[in-house]
Amino acid sequence: MSETSMKRRACVAGLLMAPVAGALAQFRVEVTGVGLTQLPIAIAPFRGEADAPQKIAAIVQADLERSGQFRIVDAAGAAFDENSRPDMTPWRQKGADSLAVGGMSRLADGRYDVRFRLWDVVRGQDAAVFGQVVTAGDLRVEAHRIADVIYEKLTGQKGIFSTRIAYVTKAGTRYNLWIADADGENAQSALSSSEPIISPAWSANGQQIAYVSFESRKPVVYVHEVLTGKRRLIANFRGSNSAPAWSPDGRTLAVTLSRDGGSQLYTIDANGGEPRRLTQSAGIDTEPVYAPDGRSIYFVSDRGGAPQIYRMPNTGGNPERVTFTGSYNISPTVSPDGRWLAYISRINGVFKLQVMELGSNNVQSITDTTADESPSFAPNGRLIVYATRQNGQEALMTTTLDGKIKARLAGKGGDIREPDWGPFQK
Repeated sequence: MSETSMKRRACVAGLLMAPVAGALAQFRVEVTGVGLTQLPIAIAPFRGEADAPQKIAAIVQADLERSGQFRIVDAAGAAFDENSRPDMTPWRQKGADSLAVGGMSRLADGRYDVRFRLWDVVRGQDAAVFGQVVTAGDLRVEAHRIADVIYEKLTGQKGIFSTRIAYVTKAGTRYNLWIADADGENAQSALSSSEPIISPAWSANGQQIAYVSFESRKPVVYVHEVLTGKRRLIANFRGSNSAPAWSPDGRTLAVTLSRDGGSQLYTIDANGGEPRRLTQSAGIDTEPVYAPDGRSIYFVSDRGGAPQIYRMPNTGGNPERVTFTGSYNISPTVSPDGRWLAYISRINGVFKLQVMELGSNNVQSITDTTADESPSFAPNGRLIVYATRQNGQEALMTTTLDGKIKARLAGKGGDIREPDWGPFQK
């Protein structure tokens, strides 16, 4: 077995070879499945949004649907003044527990005054009020903020709709590293290259992304500053430099290096310097990822003859094997609360997303696709984004941890890979 066969994101060739259409930045959301318990909410069209460049109510609705926590009660055609108390009776009759209303108006300077109110239909009182003046270019961001307010108010957990994802595409001979909203929209190219770009990984503060570039004709690790676009070289040692993973405190990167022969795990300062070796095995050790508390590192190794997931202290030491179901398990990612491990298994020749509860070691296969790769948890731990093939096309998907609700973030005929979900915005 080669390191290439472990994971496409750590390989040197054969990556992202399908053509991509030009409009990669735009996605549509298709939600499938029904959750066992969902909160019924009606989201009315925002007053004034018909003349605005973004339809805020539709964006909020798509966010909440994708979360799997909400059932949408139809509010098409309803009209409300967000400053007045609505009649709750018809919404109780429709089975809605909550009603979201809002309005927006264009100011003389071109900005928009956006107002929002969430009503508790059962109690007949308002549950949240939100208002902000934003530019036209920030209307989508504002919609995501409103969805976060609703999500947190009704579930008690922080919403992830204002977060971002990073992913990679190949269009013709150009590779691009994209940074997009959590729904896949509003994608901006952080880096474009004629050589492959792989393994994007967000820092814990969301200000930096580590990745691997082949622009020097070999895999080299860089760190990219999201705000300024500046980057710095982290690992360019003899041989392969791949699979960067941030420590939770942002001071250290775990990487896979072959500088001393074979692919082994090292840690290196986030500003570069001399790496410190963690593993000493005759096999391939790769795809490190830190546990949320930073005390241990999960990684993939074929030291037992086939790739499996192991865990060891963050300073190295004797690893313990974590996966025992199946003979080929790669691409570990740990939920922010440390409770769940998501990874990819090869089962009867196809690649499937698996979720393991680490406390019980119970494993569940949660997809019906056969080319899953690169899972990454949302920062609240309630969703997983991953890449796959569906209906013959490359696609990004999100899924709830039980697999009951999935949303496809579909590019327009393109190849999109290697998503990594960024942290909560500071």
